[in-house]
Amino acid sequence: MAATSSNVHFHDIPDVILCNIFSLVSDTRSRNAMSLVCLKWHLLERSTRISLTLRGNIRDLFLLPTCFRAVTHLDLSLLSPWGHPLLDSSPNPFLLAQLLRNAFPSVVSLTVYVRNPSTLNLLAPQWPNLRHVKLIRWHQRLPVDSPLGSDFIPLFEHCHLISSLDVSSFYCWTEDLPTAIEVYPSVAASLSHLNILKNSSAEGFKSHELLSITASCPNLRQFLATCAFDRRFIGFVSDQTLLALALNCPSLSLLHLVDATSVSNAREDPNHEGYSSEDACINHATLADVFAKLPLLEDLVLDVCHNVRDSWPALESLNSKCPRLKSLKLGQFHGICNSKPDGIALCQGLESLSIKNSADLTDEALVSISLGCPRLSKFEILGCKRITGTGIWKLTNVLRKTLVDVKISYCKNLNAVSSLQALEPIRHRIERLHIDCVWQSVEQLTGMAGSSSKQDTKKKCKYNNIGNNENLFFSSRTWKKLQYLSLWIAVGDLLTPLSLAGLDDCPVLEEIQIKIEGDCRNQPRPSMEALGLSSLAIFPKLSRMNLDCSGVIGYALTAPLGQADLSLWERFFLNGISNLHLNELNYWPAQDIDVNQRSLFLPAAGLLAQCESLRKLFIHGTANEHFMMFLLRIPTLRDVQLREDYYPAPENDTSTEMRVVSCSRFEDAVNSRQVPD
Repeated sequence: MAATSSNVHFHDIPDVILCNIFSLVSDTRSRNAMSLVCLKWHLLERSTRISLTLRGNIRDLFLLPTCFRAVTHLDLSLLSPWGHPLLDSSPNPFLLAQLLRNAFPSVVSLTVYVRNPSTLNLLAPQWPNLRHVKLIRWHQRLPVDSPLGSDFIPLFEHCHLISSLDVSSFYCWTEDLPTAIEVYPSVAASLSHLNILKNSSAEGFKSHELLSITASCPNLRQFLATCAFDRRFIGFVSDQTLLALALNCPSLSLLHLVDATSVSNAREDPNHEGYSSEDACINHATLADVFAKLPLLEDLVLDVCHNVRDSWPALESLNSKCPRLKSLKLGQFHGICNSKPDGIALCQGLESLSIKNSADLTDEALVSISLGCPRLSKFEILGCKRITGTGIWKLTNVLRKTLVDVKISYCKNLNAVSSLQALEPIRHRIERLHIDCVWQSVEQLTGMAGSSSKQDTKKKCKYNNIGNNENLFFSSRTWKKLQYLSLWIAVGDLLTPLSLAGLDDCPVLEEIQIKIEGDCRNQPRPSMEALGLSSLAIFPKLSRMNLDCSGVIGYALTAPLGQADLSLWERFFLNGISNLHLNELNYWPAQDIDVNQRSLFLPAAGLLAQCESLRKLFIHGTANEHFMMFLLRIPTLRDVQLREDYYPAPENDTSTEMRVVSCSRFEDAVNSRQVPD
């Protein structure tokens, strides 16, 4: 064998190959580190980066980078002051738009916050070759005298090659988009992806609006929409609407139709029997005809929020009518599968399945599904009252070689302990998990947490049979591949029993999402000092957290005598967070429904300021300037944002909350520090 020369250097590789190597690196921090090695690597990194998110204040034009000439995907939605008109802060908005075009001449994908049509009037002509556009706005639409479609007209007028449009986070009237699309039929014909799954209001698109949009866009391959399946409302979606939609767009590979009441994420009552008060106007025979018209379908979501009974014949036809189907989500469908293999259990190609509010789904049906769908890697079950731990255990046991993503939520017979017991067959390979923190006896588990040793705790706990919800267990077994954990917890409950329930050893867990919901006004002052975030310190690699308290309702400094206001509850929620070594934190403050603001209080600012390892902090609400200055105590903090991403975002600020000058002063203070990398 010939000896290898010791003089060969990495830089001897041809530049073309080096460019290919650099283009394979997607992590932003890794690319930034690569660019610091030498001048050649700096140039290669800049010339191969295709995606960029700009942050910082739009007034600091001298910081606008001009070395990313190859960027094709540009995100301008995070520029501060967040939520304000993008170009209005400049004395010459047209010049600013041209500077953006000159800095990024290759852009074909754009994400931008559009407070008013003037933003697109200036930006759209700069990039006429745009193909993908995502619009964001949480503020209310312009006054009634604005013509219908005025938000979209500038975009369609200058960008004729658009193939993908996402307005899921853009508040507008449902009449706006159909009007604009009808005016520009050539643009409509070029659209292949359209996302109008609006989460900014409770209003969905009416039946005639959906049909108008799909008739104008016959080449759609992906279509996501919010609508109304309630037959009591004018413009409700029926099976005939679905059939007409399938005829208008026969090339659909992805179809998501979600009732507007489902988008609000309101949690169902676990004790409810599972049937809604009204039936949807959907016949299973017509539904089978719809599937027959969509042979290319790969991803289907039908979350109707109203009863679709005896649906198994239609679902059974999916296997033959839609042979490419990989992902399926059903909401309020009953009779989807019986104990014998039928209905959904015959969809052999499914890789992802979500079943929501199916009142008659049983453990035997789950066994049939696991045997009939052997490729499932993702499984979600929500609000199914008859499912027990035994059914989940049997399903995971059959699918133990494929299943890596599981969600179990508001199922009456499945609390945290029984859910974790049922997942034992896939404990060694599951990567993503959601459970509800519903403890059978919080007092008992909390008492165990205070025991002097783990041996004492083991004596108090027994590993009991699956499905016995009255029993608690302690497990020190390792969840060795679990990377993402999502939790739901009712306000007033604690997180501390989590480790005792069996999630105490997760060596690679990197991200956790906690959703807290409930009405504080019906509860006394918190009986404990903290929710229990400090108990999450047992996860050695935990670096990212989403703490969502937006579902918590309370009193904003106006609590009656004997009740706790939201500032005290924020102390309860955040106490102990400084014990975690987090790099990124997204925090949604609680709200007073009588005040259209979610605001950071003094206890939250003080506790967040103690998180010494934070690099990124997104606060999804408002805060006073002097509270924000507390955050300057975090030595590693590089990226801070206040985001009013809830509808309707506050229009007029009468205090120092979210004012432009306040944000500018805070950003100047953050950027003036020496931050270690």
